[in-house]
Amino acid sequence: MAFDGPSDREFSRKAMKAELLDAETERELAYAWRDRRDEAALHRLITAYMRLAISMAAKFRRYGAPMNELIQEASLGLMKAADKFDPDRGVRFSTYAVWWIKASVQDYVMRNWSMVRTGSTSSQKSLFFNMRRVQAKIEREALARGETLDGHQLREMIAHEVGVPLHDVEMMEGRLAGIDYSLDATQSTDEDGRAWIDLLEDDAPQAAQTVARDHDSAQLRDWLIDAICTLNPRERFILRERKLREDPRTLESLGQELNLSKERVRQLEAAAFVKMRKALESRSREVQQLLA
Repeated sequence: MAFDGPSDREFSRKAMKAELLDAETERELAYAWRDRRDEAALHRLITAYMRLAISMAAKFRRYGAPMNELIQEASLGLMKAADKFDPDRGVRFSTYAVWWIKASVQDYVMRNWSMVRTGSTSSQKSLFFNMRRVQAKIEREALARGETLDGHQLREMIAHEVGVPLHDVEMMEGRLAGIDYSLDATQSTDEDGRAWIDLLEDDAPQAAQTVARDHDSAQLRDWLIDAICTLNPRERFILRERKLREDPRTLESLGQELNLSKERVRQLEAAAFVKMRKALESRSREVQQLLA
C-alpha cells in the first residue's frame, strides 16, 4: 500500500495499532452512541475500524486520486456508517460499514475523475468501476475461442454483462477515454495562436436584447404602478401586506388590524385584483391600437 507522504504513513501505523473490538464491546459502543450520543464511544468505534477505511481507500488508488484524500472520504463514509448503524439488527459493524465506506470513496473518485460529471446512477457507477475489468474478461474469452470482436459487438456484450443499456456503455466509454483540456490552450492547427475559448459562442444576452428587456421591464413597472394607483388606501394596504411583503400576512391578522372579518378582507383583496386587471387590460389595448 503506497502513501503520499510521511503523515499518511504515520496515520496508517496508528490505525493499525488500534484495538480490535469483539462483538459485545462493539455492540455496547453502538448503543452508547445511538441512545446517549456518547461521543467517546463513537470515537472509540471509529478509531477501531479506521484500518478498514484505509484498506478500502487503498483499493481506489489506481484511479489517480491522492491517498490522503481517499482516506478522508473513506473516513467520512465510516462516520456515516457509525451514525446510522442499528445494533439491534444483529449485524457486525464492519459488515455494515463496508457499504458506506465504498460508496463514499466511489462518489469522490467519480466527482474528481473529470471536470465533466461522469454519472451518479447505480448503472453508471457499475460501469465506471467495472467496465475495464468486464471488457478484459470478454476479450480474453473471445481470444480463447479464436474470435475477433469489433467495437460494437464488444460494447453490446459489456452492456449485457453489466446489465445496462448499450447507450450507457457508449457514453461511459467516451468519458473514460476522454482527456480534459484547458480552454486557454492554443489550437495546434491555428497559425494565429487562437485559444479554444475563442471559439465558444457567447450565450449572454446581446446589447439589443438587453435594451429591449430593460425597456419592457420599465414599461411594465410603470403600468403596475398606475394600476396600483387605481386602488383606494385600504385596498393598497391589503395588497402590500398580502403580496409585496417578504413574509405575507394572513387574512386573519389583517382582519384583526382593520376590524374586519377574514372573509371581508378576502373580498377586498379580490376586488383590488379586479381593478388592477382592468387597468392593465386598458393599457394593453392602448398598445395594440398604437401598433395597428
